[in-house]
Amino acid sequence: MISGTLAGSNYDAWYTCFVQPKPIASRVRDLNPSPTLAITARAATMRASGLDVISFAAGEPDFRTPLPIIEAAHEAMLAGFTKYTSGSGIMELREVVADKFRRENGIETSADRVVITCGAKHALVNAILTLVEPGDEVIIIAPYWMSYSEQVMLAGGIPVLVQCTPESGFVPDPQEVAAAVTPKTKAMMICSPNNPTGAVWPKQVIQEIAQIASTNGIWLISDEVYEKLIYEGVHYSPAGLDPEFADCTITIGSCSKTFAMTGWRIGYMTGPKHVMTKIACTQDTISHPTSFAQKAAIKAFEMGDSFIQEVLPEFRTRRDLMHSLVNQIPGVSASLPQGAFYVMANVSNLLSGKCSTVDELAEILLQEAHVALIPGSVFSAKGFLRLSYATNREQIERGIGRMNEALQRLTV
Repeated sequence: MISGTLAGSNYDAWYTCFVQPKPIASRVRDLNPSPTLAITARAATMRASGLDVISFAAGEPDFRTPLPIIEAAHEAMLAGFTKYTSGSGIMELREVVADKFRRENGIETSADRVVITCGAKHALVNAILTLVEPGDEVIIIAPYWMSYSEQVMLAGGIPVLVQCTPESGFVPDPQEVAAAVTPKTKAMMICSPNNPTGAVWPKQVIQEIAQIASTNGIWLISDEVYEKLIYEGVHYSPAGLDPEFADCTITIGSCSKTFAMTGWRIGYMTGPKHVMTKIACTQDTISHPTSFAQKAAIKAFEMGDSFIQEVLPEFRTRRDLMHSLVNQIPGVSASLPQGAFYVMANVSNLLSGKCSTVDELAEILLQEAHVALIPGSVFSAKGFLRLSYATNREQIERGIGRMNEALQRLTV
């Protein structure tokens, strides 16, 4: 029994001082915030304080969402389409996405095997939470988008990295992938065109990796959000190469990059029906996409490739410009990316006593040159910096110029 002196507010004060709350869940204890979002936010804060900060950090096209897409959302809102929708997305959009998968990716699917999500990140975590149990291993091809490993750990899984090298063009060796498979392997995550490297994997490599997954009963999670951003090479969906691969593959796409709809948060996914049914249940416990954003996505798909074909030449020009300028910086080199909108700059020759890690180098460039970029360490690419060329040419020229000057001062 609590004594009178500890009753009421006195007891509350005693409890607060001497009794600590229960610990947070172990599944989130080791999770880290997104470095990309953190650095982008810091750049925005510095700009708000009056500093001229150039950002090569976020993977976000600087183009405006096409007007017909905006108008479709506006019309939907005016018509009262502002209520909850089905947890898996409205049937009209699911049918449009299923048709897209069949027509463009060669994946035989249907609307009841499609789930519309709040962006591709939502689709990825839905897949991981549905498939991965504590102790399961998930193979991730590195360099990789940092959220992959965090999502695996959120589910209690164990990320297992298979490293790609600049010498291979950041394309994985299927034999090394096969060697990483163990009895505990539950899934594998792949991304082509790749973030952060911009590599477009050859058909043969994708086939061999998909065969490894199929032969070993492993789920293959294929992140294809950059499928339309290709300058050399061809995009291949593993689920579209063979029905055998489709039986073990979850294919994920997004409106964000293709239609400059990052803030609209519309992603989509397909896979075997029994898995998609459970993924829909997973999504029902979290949230589903905004009603009028789904109507906007329908308009986006109706537009087809008109917008991406309009902006792709500009992205290519920016890529060539950034690649050329980066390679003119003494001690820095970069291979030519085939897709996405990132350049991986090898700065390992500049790391010394003054600045021994890419994390320190990225911090110096932000503070002294007012250039924001992402250290390769967060992608398992030590010695590299990732620069996004999803910004205009003038910013690219000024930003790389500042980098050059700052790096020269650093190495003197």
